[in-house]
Amino acid sequence: MIFSTLLRVLPAFLFLQAAGLCPSPAADFVPDAGFVSLTNGRDLTGWGYQPDEKLDGKTQSSDGRYTAKDGMIVVNDYDPAKGPHLRQLYTIQEFPKNFILKLEFRASVNADSGIFIRKPQLQCRDYLVAGSYKTLKSYKPQDWNLIEVTVKDGIAHCTCNGEILEAALKLPETGPIGLEADRGQMEYRHLQLKTLS
Repeated sequence: MIFSTLLRVLPAFLFLQAAGLCPSPAADFVPDAGFVSLTNGRDLTGWGYQPDEKLDGKTQSSDGRYTAKDGMIVVNDYDPAKGPHLRQLYTIQEFPKNFILKLEFRASVNADSGIFIRKPQLQCRDYLVAGSYKTLKSYKPQDWNLIEVTVKDGIAHCTCNGEILEAALKLPETGPIGLEADRGQMEYRHLQLKTLS
């Protein structure tokens, strides 16, 4: 009885979710205590291309490199007909105080992206395939991984699933948070930040 009911209800639910009429679990993200979300879960409000292209209310950037979907910011594959290969998407807001940044990412095979912390870049990619972090033990290929960045007095301590990526990345006094579009598809979700005193 329960199984037959599920078979009748599930297709309707999936249709409503695909049509955007039923929120997905990713879009219902609630930040951890003391944190604020850097996305609204629906569009690219609060983000843009520097120096002055704001993407408030838009679900996709003009060149198609970034899409807001199901509570995520998706870095899409490069289309040479639409714009430059390398693109950086930044928060409109800058962060001059000490903070903790947490986010999850999922990289397609050999994807290459980056996270900008007040402008300096922390490489974020399919770590075991390329780059200087190929020896990570807890990285999960093509699955969700947690990046945590603690910024204190101009120095960022960065980890992936608890393993150190950068112990002391030097930062300027202020700047935005950013994401890079380079190679392959990347998905970012649960972007949240807590200001420290």
